Amino acid sequence: MTEVAQTIFRHILNIPLMVSSWFIFFFAFDQSFFICSALALGVYLVSNFSIKKLQQHSIMKKHQLTHSEYFHIQNQLKEANKKVRTLNNQYLKVRSISSFKQLFEMNRLAKRIISLVKANPRKFYQAENFFYAHLDSAVELTSKYSLLVSQPVKNSDMKIALQDTRDTLQALNSVLEDDLKDVLASDIEHLKMELDFAKLSVVTKERPLYLKGESDDERKTIEYK
Repeated sequence: MTEVAQTIFRHILNIPLMVSSWFIFFFAFDQSFFICSALALGVYLVSNFSIKKLQQHSIMKKHQLTHSEYFHIQNQLKEANKKVRTLNNQYLKVRSISSFKQLFEMNRLAKRIISLVKANPRKFYQAENFFYAHLDSAVELTSKYSLLVSQPVKNSDMKIALQDTRDTLQALNSVLEDDLKDVLASDIEHLKMELDFAKLSVVTKERPLYLKGESDDERKTIEYK
C-alpha cells in the first residue's frame, strides 16, 4: 500500500469515528457543542496517530528494518524529493531542445528510483550512491549550467565550460541509469528464478519423471493397469 493509499485509509476510518464520538459525547455525556467538538477532534488525532504508527510498524516488519533505519530512509526520500523539485525548476531556464531532453531524462530516472525506494524501503541500500552523491551532483551541475546558459555574453572560456558541463551531465545520466539498474537488480534476479521454476514445472508436467531403467512402454503398461 502506497503512502497516499495509507493516508486515505486512515481518513476513511477516522472521519466516521470522529463524527460518531461527537454524537456520543453530545447525547450520552450531555457536553456542550464546543467541548464535544474538541473531544471528537482529539479522538481523531489519537486514532490517526495510532493507525499511522501501526502502518509504519507493519512496513518495518515486512522489509526487516529497524526504527532508526526506516526513519532515516524516509528523511532521505523527503530530501530527494526536494532536490527533484529543484531540477524541475530548471526546465524553463534551459535554451536548447537537447538540454531539455537531457534534463527530462534525468528527472525521469531520479523519480523512478525514488518511487521504487518508496514502495520498498529496503532498496535504499541498493541506491545509496544516488541519494548521497549522484542526485546532489545532478542538481548542482544543472543549476550551474542554467546560470551559465542564461548569461547574455558568452566568451570562449564560457562556451568551453558549457560544453564540458553538458558532457558531464550526459555522463551523469548514464550513472543514474546504472543506479536504477542496481535498484532493479534484485527484482530481475527474482524474476529469473520464477521463470526458471515455471519452465521446470512445465517440463516436468510434459515429461513425468521416470524410475531408473523405466521405459515409456513400461510406464504406459502401468497406467493402463
